[in-house]
Amino acid sequence: MPNDRLKDALQASGMTPESLADELEVDAKTVRRWISIGRTPYPRHRSAIAAMLDEAEEYLWPNIDTAERQARVSESEVIRTYPRRFQVPSELWRRLFDNATERIGILVYSGLFLPEHDPHLIEALQRKAEAGTKITVLLGDPDCGAVAVRGREEGIGDALAAKIRNVLAFYEKLRGTEGVFVGFHTSTLYNSIYRYDDEMLVNTHVYGFPAAHAPVMHLRRLAGGTLFNSYADSFDRVWTASRDAWTGDHGKVRP
Repeated sequence: MPNDRLKDALQASGMTPESLADELEVDAKTVRRWISIGRTPYPRHRSAIAAMLDEAEEYLWPNIDTAERQARVSESEVIRTYPRRFQVPSELWRRLFDNATERIGILVYSGLFLPEHDPHLIEALQRKAEAGTKITVLLGDPDCGAVAVRGREEGIGDALAAKIRNVLAFYEKLRGTEGVFVGFHTSTLYNSIYRYDDEMLVNTHVYGFPAAHAPVMHLRRLAGGTLFNSYADSFDRVWTASRDAWTGDHGKVRP
């Protein structure tokens, strides 16, 4: 859409697109695009234009502050990245788990390392659920095509489906526990997600590498950010389409 505020401010100042272009040392066609189709100038140009026209940047480009602030906040949601999952400190996993009071969500194909590395995990999840924390564990359906493809990509073939069946045996102890959902999904995962209230670990999936050797982002939700919410929404989409690992019931029905 045309930027009528910029057009009017130019006219009020007695400047033309050509004279503004000369001052900024840019092509006059560029200035005309800023006006006629509302294209947004680079930040350095916006600052110079606002000063020359004696107008606030927020007035000339009312949407830009929101977009840039959102981008800055989203960048701040990344607390740290780890080149490999196995480099994430065990103390961080424990802190995130212990501090979660509202929601713990696990979205993986198998995630066998969790109960294998912590023999008390299942009992701890049960205690969390009894204290009111909602627990959602989403495993890949061992019979689905996505699991078969991922197994081939990792070079382990049918072993991934076997790992899923093995890990389900651990979660069997949670069957029937109020507040706990353990389900199967058939989604292609581009990341494994481990959510603990408003923090999460996002383990990327890299072709040809097991998840333990792929990067991890540690995120914390911030007001006005979008990065955490993007992964949280992805989690919920898979949850919606999942089914109970034992009964076959759907995992979540959207209101």
